Amino acid sequence: MKPMDSMALRHDGRTLWILDQTLLPDREVWCDAGDPAVMIGHIQRLAVRGAPLIGVAAALSLACMAEAGAAPAALARAAAALRAARPTAVNLMWAMDRMAAVLEAGPARLGAEAEAIFTEDVALCEAMARHGLTLFGPGEAVLTHCNSGGLATAGIGTALGVIRRGFEAGLVRHVFVDETRPLLQGARLTAWELARLDIPHTLITDSMAAILMRDGRVQRVLVGADRVARNGDFANKVGTYGLAVQARHHGVPFHPVAPWSTVDLQCSDGQAIPIEQRDPAEVRGFGACRWAAPATPAFNPAFDVTPVQLITSLVLDRGVLGREALEARGL
Repeated sequence: MKPMDSMALRHDGRTLWILDQTLLPDREVWCDAGDPAVMIGHIQRLAVRGAPLIGVAAALSLACMAEAGAAPAALARAAAALRAARPTAVNLMWAMDRMAAVLEAGPARLGAEAEAIFTEDVALCEAMARHGLTLFGPGEAVLTHCNSGGLATAGIGTALGVIRRGFEAGLVRHVFVDETRPLLQGARLTAWELARLDIPHTLITDSMAAILMRDGRVQRVLVGADRVARNGDFANKVGTYGLAVQARHHGVPFHPVAPWSTVDLQCSDGQAIPIEQRDPAEVRGFGACRWAAPATPAFNPAFDVTPVQLITSLVLDRGVLGREALEARGL
């Protein structure tokens, strides 16, 4: 495969590397990820994360295995294992189904297909940003949740990509960043990205968002998505649903941003989206710091589902769909 380079993924022509996002913002460590079994571990421990990026990363790891001379049967088993690594983000299934279809014609084309998935994701990010720019008035302050930028995609990002291009166009003046409990992807990752891009931002706890909306300090909310159902309901990092409820109450426009690869037309509505349940220990502490007793029961869904009724519009690489259109016709 040819060399490829993004904020969190690199292929130097021989080896596939991922930026270990569990160590950010304190350390930038790149890990070898060319073995699908190793990639599954990286995906499950969130060293590589973000719905679009895990699909791209999984495809590239399978292509590396093919280039190392693996047999078709072994590649098929690896593709199935990668596909099952996380249950909610549909991009992973989409990418593996695409690679499996190519594998039927033989392993030789897997590298080219993985390259195409990487390149297409970069283009999809720019397309979402172009459409998303039409949302903004001049000088808006926006709020975002979790991380939906270059750490979550092969390109500039989904929601954060729109925000980035909005800032560059003079339409976004400030970004409020939810910390995103329990794994702090907003605090650790989005704030890190915004600092690298010199975009003015302020970190808040998730529980502070309603105050900003009440006081008129936020003009718009943009978030990513891990799976969009046919009717427009969508799953995203837990806390998104509550944010949407607050935005509706305060009259703040609310927009999920996603590529078409995140749309699951086989999923009729949000109730059909599987929600990953993670280790309760993630709620009781983070890293070496613990704030609850080890035996404390904890509930830890990685995602929640926001119903289409709370969406102002859905931003796709194909255009912007308003809530009324989604409610009338779906996707």
